[in-house]
Amino acid sequence: MKIANRMSKVPDYIFAELESIENNLISQGEDIINLGIGDPDIPTPEFLVQKMVQYVEEKDNYNYSPYAGIDEFNMAVADYYKKNFDVQLDYKKEVITLIGSKEGIAHLFLSVTDIGDYVIIPNPSYPVYEAAAEISGCSVYKMSLAEKNNYIPKLENIYEDVAKRAKLLIVNYPNNPTGALANDEFYKKLVEFGKKNNIIIVNDSAYINICNNKNQRLSLLQFDKEKGHCIEFGTLSKSYNMSGWRIGYAAGCSEVIERLLLLKGNFDSGQFIPIQKTGAYALTHGDAFIDYINKIYKKRREIIEDALLKKNIHIYNSNGTFYIWFKVPSGYKSYEFSQLMLKKSGIMITPGTAFGDLGEGYCRISLTASDERIKSAAQRIIEMDF
Repeated sequence: MKIANRMSKVPDYIFAELESIENNLISQGEDIINLGIGDPDIPTPEFLVQKMVQYVEEKDNYNYSPYAGIDEFNMAVADYYKKNFDVQLDYKKEVITLIGSKEGIAHLFLSVTDIGDYVIIPNPSYPVYEAAAEISGCSVYKMSLAEKNNYIPKLENIYEDVAKRAKLLIVNYPNNPTGALANDEFYKKLVEFGKKNNIIIVNDSAYINICNNKNQRLSLLQFDKEKGHCIEFGTLSKSYNMSGWRIGYAAGCSEVIERLLLLKGNFDSGQFIPIQKTGAYALTHGDAFIDYINKIYKKRREIIEDALLKKNIHIYNSNGTFYIWFKVPSGYKSYEFSQLMLKKSGIMITPGTAFGDLGEGYCRISLTASDERIKSAAQRIIEMDF
């Protein structure tokens, strides 16, 4: 059988691998607490479920969606940006509906790059960036992220030749896996870097609302008022616990949105209209739910961090996402320690190397398990011998 060479450099998706390991252990009777995958455990709020039921019962909603998404959802995205970030968006030209932001990010690479083009991605980072780049035939340049710099890249360290040849630069704040936040100074520099080098600047803002302090929430688009080079991806998975619903958006530069729409128009037929309508309602009426889940994650963070500190484990002081990023104890590699946690305490976590080689020496804990399971995990960590 002849297989496409473009897939030869793409590794197995780490979270699918972790899920397989977990299922195998559970089948053997093991009690596994999964703190590896960032899939919110708190159910989608009932007011959104009821809205979905209402929209499903409206038979006019059963047709194909417009390729760019329905106006109702795209207008809600534009209103959300105006209300929260004072960013003005033309919902017809500067917003597009996605079947989850993961799909949109992957398709963006195909939309704006040619084979051999340079793309600049962080290291460590969400694995989809590198996979999408490899599948698209791009040359990948990795920006180093380090704890000493609060996981903000040094743009001046990017080779000038790479910057001049690159089509795309992607960042992710609030950051997965570290939980780091961007600041005004960095975003201003990033936008100027994009303009100077004619690069499309992308922020994957999946966790934009999962933040300890509302005042620390920023959008990349706040710093590119002309929206000439920047685009931001968002999802309702984390903010409104709609991960399985698969609904997200891209917003920003109209030229990039147009190219993404052209590709998606050939590749998919949009998301189910009732899901889009429910998403619009979430963006308009979901602020209280965001406050509610942030309080829960903060409490869970305190419980797990207290257990790690009792074991003298260094924790990165993050203020975003629902992840804890910590250094593995001396003498261990990341994967080795994650397997030790699994075997000795029945806790599944993600090794830092799942996010790139610069994740070595760290592991990530997700806080997306029930309060009871979080407390149980904390006790297991305290009792663990290593």
